[in-house]
Amino acid sequence: MALAHTILAVLAHAPYSGYDLSKQFEEGVGCYWQASQQQIYRELGKMEQQGWVTFEKIPQEGKPDKKIYQMTEAGRQELLRWFGEPTEPTPIREDLLVKVLAAPFMPTELLIKELQHRRQLHTEKLLEYRAIESEHRDCPLPPIDERFRYLTLRRGIRYEQDWIDWCDEVMDFLKQQESASPAQK
Repeated sequence: MALAHTILAVLAHAPYSGYDLSKQFEEGVGCYWQASQQQIYRELGKMEQQGWVTFEKIPQEGKPDKKIYQMTEAGRQELLRWFGEPTEPTPIREDLLVKVLAAPFMPTELLIKELQHRRQLHTEKLLEYRAIESEHRDCPLPPIDERFRYLTLRRGIRYEQDWIDWCDEVMDFLKQQESASPAQK
């Protein structure tokens, strides 16, 4: 999937400025697609050249004009074309898994420190997602687009929780190895 398709999916909901798009990435799709503001602006320029988006300039006092982007019919057709393609799982490239693979030959305390660090990062992200989730629970019957957005949030929650559980599992394993007799190691 290209960044352009994610931008088109966000613009399908409503027109946004580049800044507002980057906020949507931080708050809405960040659990499965990351992009910096600079990447988004660069991609919007390419998408405009392809005819997938247009923008309306909104004058602002003391600031550059704001551009509000919206998807064109060509952009909608591109999103439809992409939407119809089968997806493949994203290949995993994870440093922490390589560290666990190398663990029998490295100091255990270094791995434990790294596992604690990663567990903390995933816990913080999980708390962010849970806070967003609680906002969804407060709305009795949200619009359909919000219900689909909620489903992506649920996947992000499960992803973070799975990392936490796995870090705990590895740390439990390491504790068992420490308490095992030298002959069992």
